[in-house]
Amino acid sequence: MSELTHELTDTTRPRGGLRELSWLAYPVVLSHLCGSAMHVTDSIMVGRLGATELAAVGYGGIWMWTALTLFMGTATGVQTFVSQADGAGDHHLCGRWTWQGFYAVAPITVAGVALFVAVFPGLLAALGPSEALREHAVDYVRARALGCFGLGVFMVLSSFFRGIGDTRTPLVASIVSTCVNVGLNYCLIFGHAGFPELGVAGAGLGTAAAEWTGATVLLVAFGRKRFARFVPRPVAPSRIDMRRFLTTSMPIGGQWFIEMSSFSIFSTLVAVMGDASMAASQALISLLSLSFMQAVGIGVASSTLVGRYVGAQDPASAERAHRTALGLGCVIATGVAALLLAVPESLVRLFTDDAEVIRLGAPLVRLGALVQVFDALNIIASGSLRGAGDTRWPFVVQSLDAWAVSVPLAWLVGVWLGYGVVGAWCALAASMAVLNVLLLGRFRSGAWRHVRI
Repeated sequence: MSELTHELTDTTRPRGGLRELSWLAYPVVLSHLCGSAMHVTDSIMVGRLGATELAAVGYGGIWMWTALTLFMGTATGVQTFVSQADGAGDHHLCGRWTWQGFYAVAPITVAGVALFVAVFPGLLAALGPSEALREHAVDYVRARALGCFGLGVFMVLSSFFRGIGDTRTPLVASIVSTCVNVGLNYCLIFGHAGFPELGVAGAGLGTAAAEWTGATVLLVAFGRKRFARFVPRPVAPSRIDMRRFLTTSMPIGGQWFIEMSSFSIFSTLVAVMGDASMAASQALISLLSLSFMQAVGIGVASSTLVGRYVGAQDPASAERAHRTALGLGCVIATGVAALLLAVPESLVRLFTDDAEVIRLGAPLVRLGALVQVFDALNIIASGSLRGAGDTRWPFVVQSLDAWAVSVPLAWLVGVWLGYGVVGAWCALAASMAVLNVLLLGRFRSGAWRHVRI
């Protein structure tokens, strides 16, 4: 019996309440914090090599993730199908949807990553960051790409486990992979313990090895007897099932891609302002990930509960779960905001001793206190809509907000009006506020009740 199933059999508490959400959310929060710790570790260790190296890892990592979002976002659609099937009592379909999701995502992941690695040097040359930054970013991306298929396997299997209410197994895999990442980064970046000194490429290789480690742990767990009722054994690819899966899941990947591609263009605007501006922005991004990943965890929990109750034909409980998730997200975001406002310069010094980066980074960290609140609400609302299978509308509004508000406004304020990196981040905060209204209003409208996957 899964943890969530145990919670559902407890009739003394209302469905979709804080206890049930927290029971699911806290392992997901810890799991995503482990994932965030990988990127923070890359940034802190590489930051000791210099501001340009720190900027290169941030910039290369942003474009690497942009290339992956379409595939990784699509892979998370497995959670929607699994949670609704489990909620409806069709447990035997959970393993089948996991395999169909893998068959649909794996080929396009391999092809997409190979294409991205091939065109990335030319893309950087066209975008115009400094030559030194371009060289280090290419080294990082080429090394990091070796782990992308493993990351895809990890995303599919994590979505299965979270869909059935088991959020602890992905947490174990994340902890193991994070330990591998920290150890290999230390050895490969600086050349310790007999390993070669590879600099930023070593950071990419350490992360790639960690991604394969996490995938291996989940593959072993997927075949355990305790999950036999979900029929995890391999099944043949089904064109009909894969088409059905992609119809609902591709908009999730599209939404992720639009968000990250627009943020990559935003980062390009920052990068051309100078390596110090990009390094300060990267320090802020790493700090915001501490809040971002907690919001992602709560959004995943909300997605699971909303999906389960939609499958069980209990929309009132689905709506209660969404409201509870928003409340919990606001509490955590407020705590993070207090930290960012209290010691901004000290937080930037975790990443660099460069005086110019610290000067630019301190006001950014203060602004980040507001940005991460808007971001948390958007992530949780998207998770709730995803659990209900309402994926197309968020994709459309995310696209409009990214390209009609976020990028143009960042260019106008940061570049044309000359307010620099702080002005660009102010524009980003404004676009997130607009998206808040659209996503929260969509769930409140109840349109998700009529979606069928």
